[in-house]
Amino acid sequence: MTGMEFANSPVVWIFASAIIVLVIFQAIKFLQLSKKAARDVGISETDIKRAIKTGSITAIGPSIGIIIVAVSLISLIGNPLTMMRIGVIGSAPIESMGAQLSAESAGVTLAGEGFTPEIFNLVVWTLCIGGAGWMVFTFFATPYLSKIQTKLTSRPKGEYLIGVIASGAMIAVFGSLTGAEMIKGAPYIFTAIVAVISSLTFNYIANKKGINWLKEWSLGFSILISLIAVYFFI
Repeated sequence: MTGMEFANSPVVWIFASAIIVLVIFQAIKFLQLSKKAARDVGISETDIKRAIKTGSITAIGPSIGIIIVAVSLISLIGNPLTMMRIGVIGSAPIESMGAQLSAESAGVTLAGEGFTPEIFNLVVWTLCIGGAGWMVFTFFATPYLSKIQTKLTSRPKGEYLIGVIASGAMIAVFGSLTGAEMIKGAPYIFTAIVAVISSLTFNYIANKKGINWLKEWSLGFSILISLIAVYFFI
């Protein structure tokens, strides 16, 4: 049995599917807990539904890019492992790089000659251990972060400070991701600029005219406009 045959075998499908079922259960449970917490603090049902809708729409754009890369990853590490890793981590480029590096360390290429079940096992362990750090940190750090938030909000202007920290964190994350792409060349810089201008324009119009649905779709529209612009002008 070759490594790719083992990668698509029923036993791998069983374990991968079990993990995906667990992830879906966690998502549903977190959603239920979030809705309960929102009601406890007095958030209306309309605002709760709007928040869920906005989050769902916002997730569409980034997911398209992940799906495209995941399709190419299937031919390298098989269907079940691709489903499991993308379903848990959601970063196709990182998973692809980790799989390639682990295979190359064993002196073979992914899905190539010499790709045995043992090397596929190496790939699985590399990806799982590589992504475990985020989960371990979240598990141990979340309770302490919650205590910090409680202490900050109990002080004067604490809620304002929390808002500033959250906004700064979001800007840092998206700025880091965007900056890493922009240094690759002019097409990436052009795409980022068009996306930023489009997003700011949509949000300005939405706030000015009170169009809530436009604010919810602003990210998706910005991604679409930037892709069209770079296709026709670069």
